[in-house]
Amino acid sequence: MITILESPALNTVQDLGRPGYRQLGVGTSGAMDPLALEIGNILLGNASGAAGIEVQTYPFVLRFESACSFAVTGIEAALDLDGCAVLPWAAVHAAAGQVLTVSPPRQGARGYVCVSGGVDVPVVLGSRSTQLRGGFGGLSGRPLEAGDRLAVAGGPALSGYGAVPPSVVLRRPCDGGDGVVVLRAIPATDFHLFTEASRARFWDTEWQITPQSDRVGYRLKGEALGLERPVELRSYGIVPGIVQVPPAGTPIVQLADANTAGGYPRIAAVIEADLWRLAQARIGRRVRFRPCDHDEGVAAMRPIAAYLDDLRMMVGLYGASARRRAPRAAGAK
Repeated sequence: MITILESPALNTVQDLGRPGYRQLGVGTSGAMDPLALEIGNILLGNASGAAGIEVQTYPFVLRFESACSFAVTGIEAALDLDGCAVLPWAAVHAAAGQVLTVSPPRQGARGYVCVSGGVDVPVVLGSRSTQLRGGFGGLSGRPLEAGDRLAVAGGPALSGYGAVPPSVVLRRPCDGGDGVVVLRAIPATDFHLFTEASRARFWDTEWQITPQSDRVGYRLKGEALGLERPVELRSYGIVPGIVQVPPAGTPIVQLADANTAGGYPRIAAVIEADLWRLAQARIGRRVRFRPCDHDEGVAAMRPIAAYLDDLRMMVGLYGASARRRAPRAAGAK
């Protein structure tokens, strides 16, 4: 069991999402940065879909009511466990009564507090994720508050090892020091409806993430894009990554809590392999879109899969080594 001692707005329980219900108007939800959540679960030996706490606002403080292993991923931040600094991206053991404080991040936007066995809240439509707009999932369908208590599905696990963050392992030549997040995107169905100048401007602009952004989508600021002529589109299904352009002309990138249907023109779709990069971009950060095709988008998932496979192997080898070193009980063979 863990108790939330301090939690500003919009911190929620999330897992990898709730697929299969979009045709009924129920969005996927799930972690904005599913890669960070998966890393935390691998470090703790959890199932890949185990639920954790997505932290968007800080400081976030909790108390472990029983011994538990945990990992904080997604961000580079000061982590304090009862007055001792601990590392992010690492498996750490906490004794009963110890308090963990997650301070505002130096790098990244969303942290994931993963615990051994996962956060144990009711499964709703196949997922423990919080759906804030619908008011269900997670803990009563709402953000976490001080005084909330969450059950933990497992006990102490191995600790004392960690992962190299994906921002290092998966670094690309385009990830320079200028602070611009480069997102690969495939031209979408309605790309040809925009003027030639607008199509070029979409790729050339350094768009800025505005404060009117949340888990539903990131609204971007920049010179407006225009259509060749006014159009009315039939509503269509939406998935995270779709870049819509409403009448004002500035793009909106749909994210984890994306609407299930919409009718704004679609200019592009950010590939799945880059959505975690956008999820870790803070308000005010600049983003730029780089065109790619379907084959490149599919291939971009391979380094991520290889990184996770390597991490699973490392954790497995560490666990096997620890078990060999552990003293045997009297009479054991």
